Amino acid sequence: MPAPRIQTTTVGSYPVPDWLVALPSEQAVIDATRVVIHTQEMAGIDLVCDGELYRFDVNHPETNGMIEYFLLPMSGVRREIGLAEWLNFKKEPGMEFRAKPSGVVVSKLGPGSLDLPTACARAKALATKPLKFTLTGPHMLAKMALNTHYKDKAELAFAIADVLAEQVKHIDAPVIQVDEANLPGSPEEWKWAAESMNRVLKAIPTVPSVHLCFGNYGGQTIQKGGWDQLIEYLNALHVDHIVMENAHRPPQELEVFKGLRKEIGFGLGVVDIKQTVIESADQIARQIEAADKVLGVGRVKYIHPDCGFWMLKRSIADGKIRALKRGRDLYEGRN
Repeated sequence: MPAPRIQTTTVGSYPVPDWLVALPSEQAVIDATRVVIHTQEMAGIDLVCDGELYRFDVNHPETNGMIEYFLLPMSGVRREIGLAEWLNFKKEPGMEFRAKPSGVVVSKLGPGSLDLPTACARAKALATKPLKFTLTGPHMLAKMALNTHYKDKAELAFAIADVLAEQVKHIDAPVIQVDEANLPGSPEEWKWAAESMNRVLKAIPTVPSVHLCFGNYGGQTIQKGGWDQLIEYLNALHVDHIVMENAHRPPQELEVFKGLRKEIGFGLGVVDIKQTVIESADQIARQIEAADKVLGVGRVKYIHPDCGFWMLKRSIADGKIRALKRGRDLYEGRN
């Protein structure tokens, strides 16, 4: 049988195993990563992720360290946050869900001790299928920091992008995905967000992809708006494919992606990670069918969850992972 037309993948995060939280260690992180990758491989996922456990932080288990892991190791960032700084950060729009900034940028940024290539190599050694490595993008990292050095958020994002670009040059993964979960709530910032993102994407030596969603904090949507506000941003990206939140969005919103550049592959979110009900194969197949009708057969290159699985119980996440392959196979007549 020929290879599937549509590839299955996950977006990144996986529920942190309870035993890792209870007794964290470097070996425990490796063991947990092995479990996460093996779970996806056994389910038949084509492009697996490491669960983002490489960035596990016992102090930030709720978001898998998706901000602090990248920003705090950079030189030019101070960890200690004073009361006045905390109060200033709280005044910035869209930061209601953050208790405090991830750090204070006090001087020119540098790589510091950040080492993404080693993190990727450790996960890749555990995988028998192609691995996708994920990292947080410059727009979100810039928005979550308190900036006291650069002219504005855009200039800060460019500096962060340059640090990340040097990192991804040395990452050996078939696909490298950069995540931006804050931009959908601030679409007016798309021009500098795209410029900073492209600095990272152009440095990726393999297949570059970008994931966007409207946020997921304890199962809650964080950002408001619609995909129609970001089609110019998407078309400006130097990217192989995009990985989008669709299952939790209005079905009619698929029409927006008719305007996506044909050179950009479309990743369709078919698993709603904000719901605990496990999708059936038929539900997923019908979502693919609907996308093919709207966008044209062959436009969908990947199916995946809307976002990461970190907020779900492992049994639910595992069921949703298995549903991806079953739904794809049902639609393509591979059962």
